[in-house]
Amino acid sequence: MADYVQVFSLGENVEVLLNAEHEKILVLGEKMNAVCEDAYMNGYNWEALLQYYLEKNDPDILADMKTDPEAGMYVAYWPLSPENEARANRLGEIIRFLVEQEDMLCRFVQEEGGSVEWD
Repeated sequence: MADYVQVFSLGENVEVLLNAEHEKILVLGEKMNAVCEDAYMNGYNWEALLQYYLEKNDPDILADMKTDPEAGMYVAYWPLSPENEARANRLGEIIRFLVEQEDMLCRFVQEEGGSVEWD
């Protein structure tokens, strides 16, 4: 998995961490902000975007999921279980896919940005 996103177990949770201050994520955030003024991509807006994207495309990931965004990072976590480990791994892969398909993600933000509950 790309170094800007990590999936790991911590205590009784399985977590996904997106480093919103990673150079690749910062550059992508600038491109997203250029197509949607509200999409200044700190951890809180990654939470808003991923929540919206998952509701539309993979709502099962949201089961039992909690988040803890900060300015420089986005964290999603679930109670540790095989089902939730699978959810965390899927979320990590979705984040990686969205970041690597930046033109598609920017189009999505341009087209759907008005429906996202940005920070």
